[in-house]
Amino acid sequence: MTLPRRGLLFGFLATLTVGLPALGADKDPLRILIIDGQNNHNWVSMTPILREALEKTGRFSVDVATSPPKGSEAAQWDQFSPLFSKYDVVMSNYNGERWPSRVEKAFETYVAAGGGLVNVHAANNAFEGWPEFNKMIGLGWRDNKFGDRVTIDDSGKVVRTPKGEGPGAGHGPQHRYKVTTRESSHPVTQGIPAEWLHAKDELYQGQRGPAENMEILATAFASKEYDGSGTNEPMIWVIPYGKGRVFTTVMGHTSNDETVAVRCIGFQTVLARGAEWAATGKVTLPIPANFPTATQESVVKEPAKTQ
Repeated sequence: MTLPRRGLLFGFLATLTVGLPALGADKDPLRILIIDGQNNHNWVSMTPILREALEKTGRFSVDVATSPPKGSEAAQWDQFSPLFSKYDVVMSNYNGERWPSRVEKAFETYVAAGGGLVNVHAANNAFEGWPEFNKMIGLGWRDNKFGDRVTIDDSGKVVRTPKGEGPGAGHGPQHRYKVTTRESSHPVTQGIPAEWLHAKDELYQGQRGPAENMEILATAFASKEYDGSGTNEPMIWVIPYGKGRVFTTVMGHTSNDETVAVRCIGFQTVLARGAEWAATGKVTLPIPANFPTATQESVVKEPAKTQ
């Protein structure tokens, strides 16, 4: 769903044995870097799931860069120097302290020059004081004084609530919810069902930001039954930044004992397709036969725990 604003657009796995077909050796793998190390969610359990989901497609070569822990000395941060230019796309599983200014500047240059960025769940909570990052993500976990809020009404019309009015960011208790595709012609969501049932997850609402050049690909209805806003909240969107492409999904909660949201086949499929699009502007990854339907969730089985 494209959103006009001041002349701007505002707008795989199936199981461990059945999933997105590997693309084979006829395509060079896309190089992707996952950044983690600080998060209010369990990045330690989440990153391996993200990595496996990407690698199982046969489309990606995955590296991980882990930041120093929260409260680290400057000398430790001096060792954190991701070579962004080596990668086609960067995936953020990070929500923590600001990066050193040299890293932030290198990242801005990377994306503006054509690099891809994928933000997953709490990654859009990060870096409230970093203006360029806020432009990249469009909407983030901010209070209502930070920027505009964007929702979609039941007729499909975009509703923009000015800063200072309405709620800030939040969510109710975790639950399963339907995801509604709003832009079926976009490469990421082309062929995705009009509605599909996402596994138990947090449903973000009241996100705030500059929200410029934003194209909303999918929403979810935040039901008041689950302390929701009573309207359709953006779940998946894309934004250009310079020559680069930014893909955001606010789905994908993890905790110490809960990973079902990131094992949802719908989540993993859209995530991989979003990463491919952010890297190339195109999507070749297919949609698995057991992608969730409007009434039936579909989840990658969790490996059995060893004693």
